[in-house]
Amino acid sequence: MNRLGMASGLGVVFAATLPFIGCSSDPATGGATGGSSATSTSTGGPTAQPTFHKDIEPILQRSCQSCHTAGKIAPFALSTYDDAKTVASLLVTRTQDRTMPPWGAFETDTCKPRHGWKDDKRLSDAEIKTIEAWNTAGAPEGDPKDAPEKPAPAVEGLPGVQLTVAPKTPFVASGEKDQFRCFVLDPKLDKKRYLNGTHFIAGNPKVVHHALMFLDQAGESVAKADADGGYDCFGGPEISKANLIAAWAPGGVPNEYPSNIGLPVEAGSKLVMQIHYHPAGATGAPDATQFQMRFTDADPDYEAAIALIGNFTKQDASGDGLLPGPDDMGGPQFLIPAGAKAHTETMRFTVPGGLPPLKVYGIATHMHYVGTDMSIQVARATPTATQPADECLVETPRWDFNWQRQYAYDAEIAALPTLVAGDQVTFKCTYDNSTENPFVKRALLEQNLSSPQDVSLGETTLDEMCLGAINVIYKVK
Repeated sequence: MNRLGMASGLGVVFAATLPFIGCSSDPATGGATGGSSATSTSTGGPTAQPTFHKDIEPILQRSCQSCHTAGKIAPFALSTYDDAKTVASLLVTRTQDRTMPPWGAFETDTCKPRHGWKDDKRLSDAEIKTIEAWNTAGAPEGDPKDAPEKPAPAVEGLPGVQLTVAPKTPFVASGEKDQFRCFVLDPKLDKKRYLNGTHFIAGNPKVVHHALMFLDQAGESVAKADADGGYDCFGGPEISKANLIAAWAPGGVPNEYPSNIGLPVEAGSKLVMQIHYHPAGATGAPDATQFQMRFTDADPDYEAAIALIGNFTKQDASGDGLLPGPDDMGGPQFLIPAGAKAHTETMRFTVPGGLPPLKVYGIATHMHYVGTDMSIQVARATPTATQPADECLVETPRWDFNWQRQYAYDAEIAALPTLVAGDQVTFKCTYDNSTENPFVKRALLEQNLSSPQDVSLGETTLDEMCLGAINVIYKVK
Protein backbone atom coordinates (compact mmCIF):
# COMPACT_ATOMS: atom_id res chain seq x y z
CA MET A 1 0.00 0.00 0.00
CA ASN A 2 1.37 3.43 -0.85
CA ARG A 3 1.38 6.49 1.35
CA LEU A 4 -2.14 7.50 0.43
CA GLY A 5 -3.47 4.11 1.42
CA MET A 6 -7.04 2.88 0.92
CA ALA A 7 -10.28 4.00 2.54
CA SER A 8 -12.14 0.71 2.77
CA GLY A 9 -15.92 0.63 2.55
CA LEU A 10 -16.10 4.00 0.82
CA GLY A 11 -15.60 2.85 -2.75
CA VAL A 12 -12.27 4.66 -3.05
CA VAL A 13 -8.80 3.32 -3.63
CA PHE A 14 -5.75 5.57 -3.84
CA ALA A 15 -3.46 3.70 -6.21
CA ALA A 16 -0.01 4.60 -7.45
CA THR A 17 -0.10 5.30 -11.16
CA LEU A 18 1.19 7.14 -14.20
CA PRO A 19 -0.71 9.94 -15.92
CA PHE A 20 -2.93 8.14 -18.41
CA ILE A 21 -5.97 5.93 -18.60
CA GLY A 22 -7.31 4.57 -21.81
CA CYS A 23 -11.16 5.74 -23.27
CA SER A 24 -14.22 8.02 -24.88
CA SER A 25 -15.73 9.49 -28.04
CA ASP A 26 -16.39 13.06 -29.11
CA PRO A 27 -19.64 14.74 -28.26
CA ALA A 28 -21.18 16.95 -30.89
CA THR A 29 -20.92 20.03 -28.70
CA GLY A 30 -18.19 22.19 -27.30
CA GLY A 31 -15.36 24.23 -28.73
CA ALA A 32 -12.49 22.33 -30.27
CA THR A 33 -8.82 23.10 -30.18
CA GLY A 34 -5.70 22.38 -32.11
CA GLY A 35 -4.44 23.02 -35.60
CA SER A 36 -5.19 25.79 -38.06
CA SER A 37 -6.18 25.83 -41.69
CA ALA A 38 -4.34 27.85 -44.31
CA THR A 39 -7.71 28.67 -45.83
CA SER A 40 -9.49 29.84 -42.67
CA THR A 41 -10.48 33.30 -41.60
CA SER A 42 -10.76 34.57 -38.03
CA THR A 43 -14.48 33.81 -38.22
CA GLY A 44 -13.80 30.14 -38.88
CA GLY A 45 -14.82 29.92 -42.54
CA PRO A 46 -12.72 28.93 -45.56
CA THR A 47 -11.66 31.79 -47.85
CA ALA A 48 -10.41 29.77 -50.82
CA GLN A 49 -10.92 26.33 -52.28
CA PRO A 50 -8.93 24.01 -50.04
CA THR A 51 -6.74 21.27 -51.46
CA PHE A 52 -5.56 18.03 -49.96
CA HIS A 53 -1.84 18.71 -49.70
CA LYS A 54 -2.11 22.29 -48.47
CA ASP A 55 -5.09 22.07 -46.12
CA ILE A 56 -6.26 18.52 -45.42
CA GLU A 57 -3.03 16.57 -45.08
CA PRO A 58 -1.75 18.64 -42.10
CA ILE A 59 -5.02 17.93 -40.25
CA LEU A 60 -4.77 14.21 -40.93
CA GLN A 61 -1.14 14.07 -39.82
CA ARG A 62 -1.88 15.74 -36.49
CA SER A 63 -5.16 14.15 -35.50
CA CYS A 64 -5.83 11.01 -37.53
CA GLN A 65 -2.81 9.12 -38.79
CA SER A 66 -1.75 7.73 -35.42
CA CYS A 67 -4.64 5.26 -35.89
CA HIS A 68 -5.45 5.58 -39.62
CA THR A 69 -2.20 4.12 -40.95
CA ALA A 70 -1.59 0.73 -42.54
CA GLY A 71 -1.22 -1.92 -39.87
CA LYS A 72 -2.91 0.13 -37.13
CA ILE A 73 -6.33 -0.49 -35.59
CA ALA A 74 -8.36 1.86 -37.80
CA PRO A 75 -10.21 0.07 -40.65
CA PHE A 76 -8.58 2.17 -43.38
CA ALA A 77 -5.54 4.38 -43.86
CA LEU A 78 -5.50 8.16 -44.32
CA SER A 79 -1.87 8.42 -45.35
CA THR A 80 -2.23 9.47 -49.00
CA TYR A 81 -4.42 11.60 -51.21
CA ASP A 82 -6.09 8.53 -52.71
CA ASP A 83 -6.82 7.20 -49.20
CA ALA A 84 -8.55 10.41 -48.17
CA LYS A 85 -10.40 11.09 -51.43
CA THR A 86 -12.04 7.65 -51.26
CA VAL A 87 -13.65 8.50 -47.90
CA ALA A 88 -13.99 12.28 -48.28
CA SER A 89 -17.73 12.38 -47.56
CA LEU A 90 -17.24 10.08 -44.55
CA LEU A 91 -14.59 12.44 -43.21
CA VAL A 92 -17.15 15.22 -43.33
CA THR A 93 -19.77 13.19 -41.49
CA ARG A 94 -17.51 11.86 -38.77
CA THR A 95 -15.76 15.14 -38.07
CA GLN A 96 -18.98 17.15 -38.02
CA ASP A 97 -20.64 14.80 -35.53
CA ARG A 98 -17.32 14.70 -33.64
CA THR A 99 -17.12 10.95 -33.39
CA MET A 100 -13.68 11.33 -34.95
CA PRO A 101 -11.04 11.89 -33.86
CA PRO A 102 -12.12 10.09 -30.66
CA TRP A 103 -12.12 12.44 -27.67
CA GLY A 104 -14.48 12.75 -24.76
CA ALA A 105 -13.61 15.76 -22.59
CA PHE A 106 -15.56 18.75 -23.88
CA GLU A 107 -16.56 22.10 -22.46
CA THR A 108 -20.30 22.38 -21.72
CA ASP A 109 -22.63 24.98 -20.22
CA THR A 110 -22.00 23.48 -16.79
CA CYS A 111 -18.36 22.42 -17.12
CA LYS A 112 -15.55 24.68 -18.26
CA PRO A 113 -12.21 23.42 -16.91
CA ARG A 114 -9.65 26.14 -16.23
CA HIS A 115 -6.91 24.43 -18.23
CA GLY A 116 -6.66 22.82 -21.62
CA TRP A 117 -5.62 19.22 -22.19
CA LYS A 118 -2.33 17.70 -23.25
CA ASP A 119 -2.30 15.84 -26.56
CA ASP A 120 -5.70 17.28 -27.52
CA LYS A 121 -6.46 15.90 -30.99
CA ARG A 122 -9.85 17.57 -31.45
CA LEU A 123 -10.44 19.52 -34.64
CA SER A 124 -11.27 23.21 -34.56
CA ASP A 125 -14.50 24.47 -36.09
CA ALA A 126 -12.38 25.98 -38.88
CA GLU A 127 -10.74 22.64 -39.64
CA ILE A 128 -14.10 20.89 -39.79
CA LYS A 129 -15.41 23.53 -42.20
CA THR A 130 -12.27 23.16 -44.31
CA ILE A 131 -12.83 19.41 -44.67
CA GLU A 132 -16.43 20.05 -45.71
CA ALA A 133 -15.39 22.69 -48.25
CA TRP A 134 -12.75 20.35 -49.67
CA ASN A 135 -15.30 17.58 -50.15
CA THR A 136 -17.85 19.98 -51.68
CA ALA A 137 -15.22 21.17 -54.17
CA GLY A 138 -14.67 17.60 -55.36
CA ALA A 139 -11.77 16.75 -53.04
CA PRO A 140 -9.02 18.34 -55.18
CA GLU A 141 -5.47 17.12 -54.67
CA GLY A 142 -3.66 20.39 -55.26
CA ASP A 143 0.07 20.78 -55.72
CA PRO A 144 2.16 18.04 -54.03
CA LYS A 145 4.75 20.75 -53.35
CA ASP A 146 2.31 22.21 -50.81
CA ALA A 147 2.35 19.00 -48.75
CA PRO A 148 3.69 19.25 -45.21
CA GLU A 149 6.91 17.48 -44.39
CA LYS A 150 6.30 13.81 -43.75
CA PRO A 151 6.61 13.04 -40.06
CA ALA A 152 9.46 10.82 -39.03
CA PRO A 153 8.42 7.20 -38.58
CA ALA A 154 7.25 6.65 -35.05
CA VAL A 155 9.90 5.00 -32.92
CA GLU A 156 8.12 2.75 -30.50
CA GLY A 157 9.64 2.33 -27.12
CA LEU A 158 10.20 4.01 -23.78
CA PRO A 159 13.44 6.01 -23.58
CA GLY A 160 15.72 4.44 -21.01
CA VAL A 161 13.57 1.33 -20.60
CA GLN A 162 14.89 -0.90 -17.81
CA LEU A 163 12.36 -3.72 -17.59
CA THR A 164 9.93 -5.29 -20.08
CA VAL A 165 7.22 -7.87 -19.34
CA ALA A 166 4.81 -9.66 -21.68
CA PRO A 167 2.32 -12.57 -21.55
CA LYS A 168 4.00 -15.96 -21.60
CA THR A 169 1.52 -17.20 -24.23
CA PRO A 170 0.34 -14.95 -27.11
CA PHE A 171 -3.44 -14.50 -27.37
CA VAL A 172 -5.43 -14.96 -30.56
CA ALA A 173 -8.48 -12.69 -30.77
CA SER A 174 -11.30 -13.77 -33.07
CA GLY A 175 -14.98 -13.37 -33.81
CA GLU A 176 -17.42 -10.48 -34.05
CA LYS A 177 -17.55 -9.60 -30.34
CA ASP A 178 -14.94 -7.55 -28.54
CA GLN A 179 -12.89 -9.55 -26.04
CA PHE A 180 -11.40 -8.51 -22.70
CA ARG A 181 -8.45 -10.56 -21.49
CA CYS A 182 -6.31 -10.18 -18.37
CA PHE A 183 -2.69 -11.39 -18.28
CA VAL A 184 -0.84 -11.96 -15.00
CA LEU A 185 2.74 -10.69 -15.20
CA ASP A 186 5.59 -10.85 -12.68
CA PRO A 187 8.15 -7.99 -12.72
CA LYS A 188 10.16 -9.91 -10.06
CA LEU A 189 11.01 -6.84 -8.02
CA ASP A 190 12.97 -7.70 -4.87
CA LYS A 191 12.66 -4.21 -3.40
CA LYS A 192 10.36 -1.21 -3.61
CA ARG A 193 10.86 0.76 -6.82
CA TYR A 194 9.44 4.00 -8.25
CA LEU A 195 8.19 4.04 -11.82
CA ASN A 196 8.65 7.27 -13.73
CA GLY A 197 8.07 5.94 -17.23
CA THR A 198 5.89 3.28 -18.85
CA HIS A 199 4.83 2.29 -22.33
CA PHE A 200 2.81 -0.44 -24.04
CA ILE A 201 3.88 -1.91 -27.37
CA ALA A 202 0.99 -3.70 -29.01
CA GLY A 203 1.99 -7.08 -30.38
CA ASN A 204 -0.80 -6.97 -32.95
CA PRO A 205 -1.93 -3.33 -33.32
CA LYS A 206 -4.71 -4.38 -35.71
CA VAL A 207 -6.73 -5.89 -32.83
CA VAL A 208 -5.47 -4.20 -29.64
CA HIS A 209 -8.08 -1.52 -28.91
CA HIS A 210 -6.62 -0.36 -25.60
CA ALA A 211 -4.66 -1.70 -22.64
CA LEU A 212 -4.73 -1.07 -18.89
CA MET A 213 -2.13 -2.13 -16.33
CA PHE A 214 -3.06 -2.83 -12.72
CA LEU A 215 -0.86 -3.38 -9.69
CA ASP A 216 -1.76 -6.49 -7.66
CA GLN A 217 0.25 -6.22 -4.45
CA ALA A 218 -1.50 -9.18 -2.80
CA GLY A 219 -0.99 -11.53 -5.75
CA GLU A 220 -4.69 -12.45 -5.95
CA SER A 221 -4.61 -12.62 -9.74
CA VAL A 222 -2.28 -15.64 -9.77
CA ALA A 223 -5.09 -17.96 -8.67
CA LYS A 224 -7.39 -16.65 -11.44
CA ALA A 225 -4.97 -17.33 -14.30
CA ASP A 226 -5.24 -20.40 -16.50
CA ALA A 227 -2.35 -22.46 -17.82
CA ASP A 228 -1.57 -19.71 -20.36
CA GLY A 229 -1.25 -17.10 -17.62
CA GLY A 230 -4.48 -15.22 -18.31
CA TYR A 231 -8.22 -15.07 -17.78
CA ASP A 232 -11.27 -13.38 -19.30
CA CYS A 233 -12.31 -10.09 -17.67
CA PHE A 234 -14.65 -7.24 -18.63
CA GLY A 235 -14.97 -4.36 -16.14
CA GLY A 236 -11.53 -4.86 -14.62
CA PRO A 237 -9.14 -7.49 -13.25
CA GLU A 238 -11.75 -8.69 -10.72
CA ILE A 239 -9.48 -8.63 -7.69
CA SER A 240 -10.13 -6.81 -4.42
CA LYS A 241 -7.25 -4.33 -4.64
CA ALA A 242 -6.70 -3.53 -8.31
CA ASN A 243 -4.54 -0.42 -8.44
CA LEU A 244 -4.39 1.12 -11.91
CA ILE A 245 -0.86 2.18 -12.83
CA ALA A 246 -0.85 2.81 -16.60
CA ALA A 247 -2.94 2.70 -19.74
CA TRP A 248 -2.58 2.96 -23.50
CA ALA A 249 -4.71 3.54 -26.57
CA PRO A 250 -3.69 3.51 -30.27
CA GLY A 251 -1.41 6.42 -30.97
CA GLY A 252 -0.38 6.64 -27.34
CA VAL A 253 3.15 7.77 -26.54
CA PRO A 254 5.29 6.75 -23.55
CA ASN A 255 4.07 8.08 -20.21
CA GLU A 256 6.99 9.83 -18.57
CA TYR A 257 7.59 11.87 -15.45
CA PRO A 258 10.59 14.03 -14.63
CA SER A 259 13.29 12.20 -12.68
CA ASN A 260 12.04 13.52 -9.32
CA ILE A 261 8.52 12.07 -9.68
CA GLY A 262 7.79 8.37 -9.30
CA LEU A 263 5.12 5.78 -8.82
CA PRO A 264 5.68 3.34 -5.95
CA VAL A 265 5.65 -0.41 -6.67
CA GLU A 266 6.19 -2.69 -3.68
CA ALA A 267 8.52 -5.69 -3.82
CA GLY A 268 6.80 -8.90 -4.85
CA SER A 269 3.88 -7.17 -6.56
CA LYS A 270 2.26 -8.78 -9.59
CA LEU A 271 0.98 -6.87 -12.61
CA VAL A 272 -2.31 -7.52 -14.38
CA MET A 273 -2.56 -6.29 -17.97
CA GLN A 274 -6.14 -6.02 -19.26
CA ILE A 275 -6.39 -5.77 -23.03
CA HIS A 276 -9.53 -4.86 -24.95
CA TYR A 277 -9.36 -6.76 -28.25
CA HIS A 278 -11.40 -5.71 -31.29
CA PRO A 279 -11.15 -8.60 -33.80
CA ALA A 280 -13.92 -7.15 -36.05
CA GLY A 281 -15.17 -10.55 -37.23
CA ALA A 282 -11.77 -11.96 -38.15
CA THR A 283 -9.11 -14.08 -36.52
CA GLY A 284 -6.14 -11.91 -35.69
CA ALA A 285 -2.49 -12.79 -35.61
CA PRO A 286 -1.27 -13.79 -32.12
CA ASP A 287 -0.78 -10.83 -29.78
CA ALA A 288 1.83 -10.58 -27.03
CA THR A 289 1.67 -6.91 -26.04
CA GLN A 290 4.75 -5.74 -24.11
CA PHE A 291 4.83 -3.42 -21.11
CA GLN A 292 7.98 -1.36 -20.64
CA MET A 293 9.10 0.25 -17.38
CA ARG A 294 11.68 2.76 -16.23
CA PHE A 295 12.45 3.60 -12.61
CA THR A 296 13.87 6.54 -10.67
CA ASP A 297 17.47 6.27 -9.49
CA ALA A 298 16.53 7.45 -5.99
CA ASP A 299 13.47 8.05 -3.89
CA PRO A 300 11.51 10.82 -5.68
CA ASP A 301 10.54 14.28 -4.44
CA TYR A 302 6.96 13.66 -5.62
CA GLU A 303 4.91 10.49 -5.71
CA ALA A 304 2.06 9.86 -8.13
CA ALA A 305 -1.19 8.07 -7.40
CA ILE A 306 -4.62 7.46 -8.88
CA ALA A 307 -7.65 7.78 -6.65
CA LEU A 308 -10.35 5.47 -7.99
CA ILE A 309 -13.47 6.96 -6.41
CA GLY A 310 -17.10 6.02 -6.85
CA ASN A 311 -19.28 2.94 -7.26
CA PHE A 312 -20.86 3.69 -3.88
CA THR A 313 -23.72 1.40 -2.93
CA LYS A 314 -25.13 3.50 -0.08
CA GLN A 315 -25.00 6.83 1.69
CA ASP A 316 -22.91 6.90 4.85
CA ALA A 317 -23.59 8.73 8.11
CA SER A 318 -21.67 11.83 6.96
CA GLY A 319 -23.92 12.23 3.91
CA ASP A 320 -21.22 11.09 1.49
CA GLY A 321 -21.46 8.12 -0.82
CA LEU A 322 -24.51 7.48 -2.99
CA LEU A 323 -26.82 10.48 -2.86
CA PRO A 324 -30.64 10.41 -3.13
CA GLY A 325 -31.85 10.34 -6.71
CA PRO A 326 -34.70 9.46 -9.06
CA ASP A 327 -36.43 6.09 -8.79
CA ASP A 328 -35.04 5.44 -5.29
CA MET A 329 -37.09 3.17 -3.08
CA GLY A 330 -36.56 3.42 0.68
CA GLY A 331 -33.40 5.51 0.53
CA PRO A 332 -30.51 6.05 -1.89
CA GLN A 333 -30.30 3.15 -4.32
CA PHE A 334 -28.26 2.64 -7.46
CA LEU A 335 -30.87 1.40 -9.91
CA ILE A 336 -31.35 2.34 -13.56
CA PRO A 337 -34.86 1.13 -14.50
CA ALA A 338 -35.44 -0.63 -17.81
CA GLY A 339 -36.39 1.96 -20.43
CA ALA A 340 -35.20 4.94 -18.37
CA LYS A 341 -33.73 7.87 -20.30
CA ALA A 342 -31.56 10.63 -18.82
CA HIS A 343 -31.48 8.76 -15.49
CA THR A 344 -28.90 10.20 -13.08
CA GLU A 345 -26.93 8.80 -10.17
CA THR A 346 -24.88 11.17 -8.02
CA MET A 347 -22.08 10.33 -5.60
CA ARG A 348 -19.99 12.45 -3.25
CA PHE A 349 -16.65 11.94 -1.57
CA THR A 350 -15.02 14.25 0.99
CA VAL A 351 -11.22 14.32 0.96
CA PRO A 352 -10.13 12.98 4.36
CA GLY A 353 -7.65 14.55 6.72
CA GLY A 354 -4.10 13.33 7.06
CA LEU A 355 -3.23 13.66 3.37
CA PRO A 356 -0.77 16.09 1.81
CA PRO A 357 -2.15 18.62 -0.68
CA LEU A 358 -2.95 16.70 -3.85
CA LYS A 359 -2.32 18.20 -7.28
CA VAL A 360 -4.69 16.82 -9.94
CA TYR A 361 -2.42 15.91 -12.85
CA GLY A 362 -5.12 14.24 -14.93
CA ILE A 363 -8.59 12.77 -14.67
CA ALA A 364 -10.88 10.19 -16.27
CA THR A 365 -14.50 9.11 -16.11
CA HIS A 366 -15.68 5.51 -16.26
CA MET A 367 -19.06 3.89 -16.93
CA HIS A 368 -20.23 0.95 -19.06
CA TYR A 369 -22.61 0.70 -22.04
CA VAL A 370 -25.67 2.35 -20.47
CA GLY A 371 -23.75 5.52 -19.56
CA THR A 372 -24.08 8.65 -21.69
CA ASP A 373 -22.55 11.53 -19.68
CA MET A 374 -20.37 11.96 -16.59
CA SER A 375 -18.96 14.99 -14.81
CA ILE A 376 -16.64 15.44 -11.84
CA GLN A 377 -16.90 18.62 -9.77
CA VAL A 378 -15.12 19.85 -6.64
CA ALA A 379 -16.51 22.16 -3.93
CA ARG A 380 -13.58 23.46 -1.88
CA ALA A 381 -13.75 23.89 1.87
CA THR A 382 -11.09 26.64 1.81
CA PRO A 383 -11.00 28.31 -1.62
CA THR A 384 -8.12 30.61 -2.53
CA ALA A 385 -7.37 33.17 -5.21
CA THR A 386 -6.01 30.41 -7.46
CA GLN A 387 -8.31 27.55 -6.36
CA PRO A 388 -11.96 28.61 -6.83
CA ALA A 389 -14.72 27.51 -4.48
CA ASP A 390 -16.45 25.47 -7.17
CA GLU A 391 -14.67 23.90 -10.11
CA CYS A 392 -15.59 21.37 -12.77
CA LEU A 393 -12.62 19.09 -13.30
CA VAL A 394 -13.94 17.23 -16.36
CA GLU A 395 -17.09 16.28 -18.24
CA THR A 396 -17.48 13.63 -20.94
CA PRO A 397 -20.89 14.59 -22.35
CA ARG A 398 -21.14 11.77 -24.86
CA TRP A 399 -19.57 8.83 -23.13
CA ASP A 400 -18.38 5.91 -25.23
CA PHE A 401 -17.01 2.80 -23.51
CA ASN A 402 -14.95 1.96 -26.59
CA TRP A 403 -12.84 5.11 -26.39
CA GLN A 404 -11.61 5.65 -22.86
CA ARG A 405 -8.61 7.67 -21.74
CA GLN A 406 -7.25 9.94 -19.05
CA TYR A 407 -7.24 13.65 -19.75
CA ALA A 408 -4.06 15.32 -18.47
CA TYR A 409 -4.11 19.05 -17.77
CA ASP A 410 -1.84 21.21 -19.91
CA ALA A 411 -0.52 23.27 -17.00
CA GLU A 412 2.48 23.68 -14.72
CA ILE A 413 2.37 21.81 -11.41
CA ALA A 414 1.81 25.02 -9.42
CA ALA A 415 -1.30 25.85 -11.48
CA LEU A 416 -2.94 22.41 -11.31
CA PRO A 417 -6.24 21.98 -9.46
CA THR A 418 -5.58 21.15 -5.80
CA LEU A 419 -7.52 18.89 -3.43
CA VAL A 420 -7.14 19.18 0.34
CA ALA A 421 -8.95 17.83 3.40
CA GLY A 422 -12.62 18.81 3.49
CA ASP A 423 -13.00 19.34 -0.25
CA GLN A 424 -16.09 17.59 -1.62
CA VAL A 425 -15.80 15.81 -4.95
CA THR A 426 -19.10 15.05 -6.70
CA PHE A 427 -19.60 12.53 -9.51
CA LYS A 428 -22.74 12.81 -11.61
CA CYS A 429 -23.46 9.99 -14.04
CA THR A 430 -26.24 9.99 -16.64
CA TYR A 431 -27.64 6.85 -18.25
CA ASP A 432 -29.94 5.86 -21.11
CA ASN A 433 -31.28 2.36 -20.50
CA SER A 434 -33.51 2.31 -23.57
CA THR A 435 -33.15 0.89 -27.06
CA GLU A 436 -32.54 4.44 -28.29
CA ASN A 437 -29.05 3.96 -26.86
CA PRO A 438 -27.15 2.04 -29.59
CA PHE A 439 -24.77 0.55 -27.03
CA VAL A 440 -27.69 -0.91 -25.09
CA LYS A 441 -29.09 -2.40 -28.30
CA ARG A 442 -25.77 -4.04 -29.07
CA ALA A 443 -25.34 -5.35 -25.53
CA LEU A 444 -28.84 -6.84 -25.57
CA LEU A 445 -28.05 -8.66 -28.82
CA GLU A 446 -24.83 -10.01 -27.34
CA GLN A 447 -26.77 -11.29 -24.31
CA ASN A 448 -29.64 -12.70 -26.40
CA LEU A 449 -32.12 -10.38 -24.67
CA SER A 450 -35.05 -8.71 -26.40
CA SER A 451 -35.63 -5.70 -24.15
CA PRO A 452 -33.76 -3.54 -21.61
CA GLN A 453 -33.32 -4.86 -18.07
CA ASP A 454 -33.04 -3.02 -14.76
CA VAL A 455 -29.37 -2.16 -14.26
CA SER A 456 -27.39 -2.00 -11.03
CA LEU A 457 -23.72 -1.71 -10.06
CA GLY A 458 -21.48 -4.51 -11.24
CA GLU A 459 -18.70 -5.76 -13.49
CA THR A 460 -20.56 -7.38 -16.39
CA THR A 461 -21.65 -5.95 -19.74
CA LEU A 462 -25.15 -4.95 -18.65
CA ASP A 463 -24.13 -3.81 -15.17
CA GLU A 464 -23.01 -0.23 -14.65
CA MET A 465 -20.46 1.91 -12.87
CA CYS A 466 -20.02 5.53 -11.83
CA LEU A 467 -16.30 5.82 -11.19
CA GLY A 468 -13.75 8.60 -11.36
CA ALA A 469 -10.01 8.06 -11.79
CA ILE A 470 -8.16 11.09 -10.42
CA ASN A 471 -4.42 11.11 -11.10
CA VAL A 472 -2.68 13.10 -8.37
CA ILE A 473 0.87 13.96 -7.47
CA TYR A 474 2.01 14.99 -4.02
CA LYS A 475 5.27 16.16 -2.49
CA VAL A 476 7.13 13.73 -0.25
CA LYS A 477 10.44 15.60 0.15
